[in-house]
Amino acid sequence: MAQLKHFPLPDVGEGLTEAEILGWKVQAGDTVTVNQVIVEIETAKAAVELPCPWAGTVHQLLVEPGQTVEVGSPIIAIDLDPASAEAAEQPAEEGESNGQVANLVGYGPRASSGKRRPRKAGSAGAAQQAVQGAMQGAAPAATEVAEPEPAPEPQPTAPRSGGYVPLAKPPVRKLAKDLGVDLHVLHGSGDGGVITREDVRTAAEEEPVRAGAREPGAREPGARERRVPVKGVRKATAQAMVDSAFTAPHVTEFLTVDVTPMMELRERLKAHPGFRDVRVSPLAFAAKAVCLAARRTPDVNATWDEPAGEIVYKDYVHLGIAAATPRGLVVPKVRDADGMSLRELAEALEQLTATAREGRTSPEALRDGTFTITNVGVFGVDTGTPILNPGESAILALGAVRDMPWVVDGQVVPRKVCQLALSFDHRVVDGEQGSRFLADVGALLSDPSMAITY
Repeated sequence: MAQLKHFPLPDVGEGLTEAEILGWKVQAGDTVTVNQVIVEIETAKAAVELPCPWAGTVHQLLVEPGQTVEVGSPIIAIDLDPASAEAAEQPAEEGESNGQVANLVGYGPRASSGKRRPRKAGSAGAAQQAVQGAMQGAAPAATEVAEPEPAPEPQPTAPRSGGYVPLAKPPVRKLAKDLGVDLHVLHGSGDGGVITREDVRTAAEEEPVRAGAREPGAREPGARERRVPVKGVRKATAQAMVDSAFTAPHVTEFLTVDVTPMMELRERLKAHPGFRDVRVSPLAFAAKAVCLAARRTPDVNATWDEPAGEIVYKDYVHLGIAAATPRGLVVPKVRDADGMSLRELAEALEQLTATAREGRTSPEALRDGTFTITNVGVFGVDTGTPILNPGESAILALGAVRDMPWVVDGQVVPRKVCQLALSFDHRVVDGEQGSRFLADVGALLSDPSMAITY
């Protein structure tokens, strides 16, 4: 007998409830091995490739690319016994594969044992319903066929365009959605047929409504607006910001700093043998300054625990870095950043931001932050009023470094100047504590030699 098992969509991140199927790596009839990647999904936090927990043959793809499904819903059926010729024509024995599927998915009781009842001749569809019941996680009672009748095999839910799954990275898929381009009709120019940004843009210029007017985000001829479903990272970010803004009482303080000594040190480090192969950005200096200043003002690295009625102080800094990606805003974390040197921080930040922009940040890397830096300076912005990440008590906005007139020893001279903005939760951080922390960060950036006093 065939041993059909459904693979339910797992929760690949803490508390996630749904995910979008980006693309299948296999098709019906393909042989799969344990831990072989079979599908790429996009959650509210990251794009993730899922491995298959079993070896066997793909019996049916249950979800199309582009469809959003809830955690726990079956997305693919695997035949663990593909050698059986009766895989799709005979219902499973009671208590066997049907019950296993029901238990795996988490719904539908296992069929209870009982006597077989013969099926009347001409009762069309009974065997088919039994097979479909197995595929849906239910456990119908086994049936016995009095007069053999070939049962039609259920048609698999294949991707559009004849089962073709376009090869494209998550940022390219998002660009295609925004421009209304159907990836299924494109032929990628990248290695192995991978669809690139240039392929999508070219298709959009040649035929703006190529994806069809019915596609989400596609434009009707002559349309002056477009609609894109709110989901994934954008949906999660929006909800988190609303929850934070209307839960934690925000206070924001500002400080303008002469960072000329920091920029001069940065230039010297470029020629230092220990820093030649790493890019030390102003963000790296800010990250180091935050970690040092948090030692003197631990309140900014604490959490307000409403249910317990407690403030939880952290003896470590999991530093979040707000990163703008094609999928939206994500905040991956540098774990135990307070124990890193300036060089180690620079390396970690470089790797973290590159991974985020490629859409490869894992859900694990997005959890459990204690403090966040948002570097708005990379966009040429002086400063802003950042909103706290839920569960954190402070966030620092780092502005652009500009040449500005500055008074030094009574003389107006050109200097490298940067503006800082610190938002904090006033339930945890008082004005005195927030001001002291911001002043400490400013002092470390204006004179990096201050670090030796910490």
